[in-house]
Amino acid sequence: MPLNEPYPSIEELMTLIGEAGRRLAEIEASEGAAGNISIYFNWEPNSREIFTVEETIPLPEPAPELAGGYFLASGSGRRLREIGNDPEGNLGLLRVNKGGETAQLFTSRRRLFQRLTSEFNSHLAVHRDQIKREGHNFHALIHAQPLHLTYLSHIPRYQDENYLNRHILRWQPESIVQLPDGVAYVPFLLPGSPELMAANVKAMRDHHVVLWAKHGVMSRSDTSVKRASDLVEYAETGAKYEYLNLTNHGLAMGLSREEVLSICKALKIEQSIF
Repeated sequence: MPLNEPYPSIEELMTLIGEAGRRLAEIEASEGAAGNISIYFNWEPNSREIFTVEETIPLPEPAPELAGGYFLASGSGRRLREIGNDPEGNLGLLRVNKGGETAQLFTSRRRLFQRLTSEFNSHLAVHRDQIKREGHNFHALIHAQPLHLTYLSHIPRYQDENYLNRHILRWQPESIVQLPDGVAYVPFLLPGSPELMAANVKAMRDHHVVLWAKHGVMSRSDTSVKRASDLVEYAETGAKYEYLNLTNHGLAMGLSREEVLSICKALKIEQSIF
């Protein structure tokens, strides 16, 4: 569903990205410079006084459907926890040019990066696919590396998507409410590769969170970048409970299937996991 006017200002968007980045660091989902954030929006930002340096760059793949649209994205090598301290130095604003093969990159004179995030090909592909399919005028994506989710992806039995979801969504009543489509699982693929990009696009069509095996997650939201951050936190919290249970000899049972189904029935939650 498209966002309605009045649209968020560029300053508001930068603040929200900074808050999301800081929270991801707080939950140990962004060590060092790991992780990246991008948002797409399709309205004119008042950004001329903020991003005063302009250059033309090629896009990782043509995106003619997005011509005239904007991206606000973190720079490669920047720490998500520091974006809020200096959003102008850590973020770049991209406007897709006619034909969708190039874009204008607008940055601050305090720019602290050479190029946008190294995962921008995966970001662009998901944004493009979602906007073509759903007609969003806003779309947020986060790539993070939450400790417990990533750890579970190294254990063979959690590499089964059904097993993974039944076990990480059984610990709190909120879990199935917030993640009714569960967490998609993508086997290990080379980070930044075309293969990961294609698998990620496909997985995100039916899920809002995707676990990249032995690497991290990507989450999306068409309402708020902080909502995308929340989804990472909900999934990671379930994985943390699951990890705690593994270290405690599996003594806890979590919510039973019947208990989860009773929650879904009472709140009219449509899901196919339980």
